[in-house]
Amino acid sequence: MKKLVALAIAVTAFAGLVGAASANHAWGNYHWARTTNPFTLKLGDNVSSAWASYLATTSTDWSKSTVLDTTVVAGQSKGRCRPTAGRVEVCNGSYGQNGWLGVASIWANGSHITQGTVKVNDTYFNTPTYNTPAWRNLVMCQEVGHTLGLDHQDENFTNTNLGTCMDYTNDPASNQHPNTHDYQQLEGIYAHTDSTTTVGMSTGFLPDAVPSFTPAHRVSRSTYRTDLGEGRSLVTHVFWIE
Repeated sequence: MKKLVALAIAVTAFAGLVGAASANHAWGNYHWARTTNPFTLKLGDNVSSAWASYLATTSTDWSKSTVLDTTVVAGQSKGRCRPTAGRVEVCNGSYGQNGWLGVASIWANGSHITQGTVKVNDTYFNTPTYNTPAWRNLVMCQEVGHTLGLDHQDENFTNTNLGTCMDYTNDPASNQHPNTHDYQQLEGIYAHTDSTTTVGMSTGFLPDAVPSFTPAHRVSRSTYRTDLGEGRSLVTHVFWIE
């Protein structure tokens, strides 16, 4: 196959996010460290049967990138979607009426991602509005895309769809998969290599901290950051309901 995984996290002001698709939608300068391209990132399967096909589709879609592959493996997360070093754990659950459909979190040491999680919220996906294949596929694709280093191409729910899952929308029908711009952005994020790797490492060196969505941790419309000390951080992207 191909590939390598890295995540970049951009702290972009909300005012600059409204409007047409961004020419650069990397999620900052955070990325998975790796010594060669391409690389393979494991997606831990902690989801129910209702989500299994959407996780499989998402993995296939992002693996079309020329710089990385993703592969679905047995999940190692329990309860509140605990992260595992060197990979992304993907979970679903009834997380409550908190206003979000999905969240993607990464733990970073400096600019290097060391572990990540994706959560999709069944509290909303079990309602008639969101219990559709189009909504489930869009949110799963977008949240995993964030853990690869991508931000949104557009955050205006009412703009014309851009034909990518990295686009906010009120009608997900045509925003089901990555588009060419997403794959090009990944090529830019991973154009360099590192002297070490954080992909597939067996032990983590970041605390199992819990994302905080308080105003003190908010850095943009949908991004929250917690400083873990010594150059380490926990950064979360939230897919809010409009």
